[in-house]
Amino acid sequence: MSTVKITREGEVCQVKCLNPTKVKRLAKMMPASEQVTELSDLFQLLSDPNRIKTLFALSHDEVCVCDLSAILGMSDSAVSHQLRLLRALRLVKSRREGRIIYYSLTDNHVTKLLEMSLDSETKSL
Repeated sequence: MSTVKITREGEVCQVKCLNPTKVKRLAKMMPASEQVTELSDLFQLLSDPNRIKTLFALSHDEVCVCDLSAILGMSDSAVSHQLRLLRALRLVKSRREGRIIYYSLTDNHVTKLLEMSLDSETKSL
């Protein structure tokens, strides 16, 4: 067993390990705490089935709140609440046309994530 010094975000720790080279290499590769927190927030947000359905619908077309309500079988206010959370993480953007606001995905990263997840789920069945 070896001891290795790890510096992470300005803090130095001395830790025991079996493979010091591997530990140093992987410790250097770790993303910053802020990035990990943002990713954690994203996955937490995606843990709700209604938000997954909302993102799935928006990955196929731009949709207004009332149409999303009909698609998801939810009230307008419940859909608006979900959209507000998705907008806070910049996953969804809006566009106004008169009195109607249309929502769409900010970019295709969410679409890719959904496709990979659904494909993986289908293969495991």
